[in-house]
Amino acid sequence: MLGNEAFARGAYEGGVEVAAGYPGTPSTEILEFLSRYREVHSRWCPNEKVAFEVAAGAAIGGKRALATMKHVGLNVASDALMTLAYTGVNAGFVAIVADDPGMHSSQNEQDTRNYAFFAKVPCLEPANPAEAREFVRLAFTISEMFDTPVLVRSTTRVSHSRGVVEEGERESVPTRRYEKRAEKFVMIPAFARERRKVLEERLKALEQWVEETPLNRIELRDRKMGIITGGVLYEYLREVAPEVSVLKLGVSFPLPRRKIREFASEVAELLVLEELDPVWEREIKAMGIPVKGREVFPGIGEITPDVLIGCLFPEKKRDFADLSHLLIPRPPTLCAGCPHRGVFKVLHDLKAVVCGDIGCYTLSTLPPLAALDTRP
Repeated sequence: MLGNEAFARGAYEGGVEVAAGYPGTPSTEILEFLSRYREVHSRWCPNEKVAFEVAAGAAIGGKRALATMKHVGLNVASDALMTLAYTGVNAGFVAIVADDPGMHSSQNEQDTRNYAFFAKVPCLEPANPAEAREFVRLAFTISEMFDTPVLVRSTTRVSHSRGVVEEGERESVPTRRYEKRAEKFVMIPAFARERRKVLEERLKALEQWVEETPLNRIELRDRKMGIITGGVLYEYLREVAPEVSVLKLGVSFPLPRRKIREFASEVAELLVLEELDPVWEREIKAMGIPVKGREVFPGIGEITPDVLIGCLFPEKKRDFADLSHLLIPRPPTLCAGCPHRGVFKVLHDLKAVVCGDIGCYTLSTLPPLAALDTRP
C-alpha cells in the first residue's frame, strides 16, 4: 500500500467523518484516497487555512476530522493552529503535514516539527506505510485524550513508498456533544490567559504520556554507538547499520527526556540522526547530554541510504558513475492541452514581466515558455 493510502486508511479506521485539504506534493493522494470512503465527507479547499478551519470546525462540533497539506501549507494554516492549540478540539482533530527533504516538488525545505514545538502540540512521525496507518488512527485517540490538535509528520519517502499494511475495521465513534462555552472557544485576551494555563498543564500530561507510549522504544544492540532517530531514517539506519543501538522516536514532540537519558547512559557514543533541522539535537544538548548530530549528518537535502553510509562508514562510501549525459532532458513544463500554455506563450512573446504564483504556474518558468519572472 502506498504511504499516502495508508494515511487515508488509518484516518478511515479511526472514525474520521470530515476531511479537508489543499493539494500539494507529497500530500495530495491522502485526500484522494480518503474520498473513496463514502462514510467520510472529503473536500478540497481554496487554501490550507480554510482546510484547517473546516476540519477544526467539524471537530469542535463533535465529529472526528482530518486536515491534509504539505509543509509550506502549514505556514498558511499556522494562525488557526496556534489558536486551536489554546482552545482544544472536543472531537479528535489530526493534521497530516508532508515535508519534502531534497525539494523534489517544493520551493523550500521546511521541518514541520518546529511547529509542534512552537504550538506545544504533539507530533507523531511514522517510519513506513504500516506505521502511517497505525499512527493516524492512534492520533485521533490522543487528540481526544488530551483535548488537543495532533500533527502527523510525513516526508516524501514515507508518503510515496509502498509497504505491507494490514487493514483493520472502522471504529464506530459517537458524535461528541457540543457545549456552548465562549471561555473555551473564543480567544479574547481574558479567556486566552486562562487557556494558556490549560495549554501548559496539557503539555505536562503529554510529557508524562510520552515516556510510557510504545511509539518510542529503545533497541539495544552494540553499545559502542547509539543513535536517536525517527521517521524513514529509522528504516535506512536498520538497513545500513543493523548492529547499532537505536532509540526510535515515534513521537517528535514532546520528547521523552527520561528515556533519552536512559538510552544515553547505555551507549558509549550518542548520535542523533534527523532530516532537515537539528530539532532534537538542540533539545538534547540543552539537557546537558553530549551528542553529535550536524557534525556527522548533513542538514541540507535528503538523507538517503547512500548518504548515511558515507556519514557512518566513509570507507564504504559507494561512488557511482555520472550517467546524466545519457539521459534525454525532460524539463518540467505545463501539461499538453493545459489552457495556461497559450496565456504564457503570449506573455513570453510580449516580453512581459510576469509575477507568478505557486503550483503549476511555476511550470512556465523554463523553456520553451520561459515566461515567469518572480513567484512568492
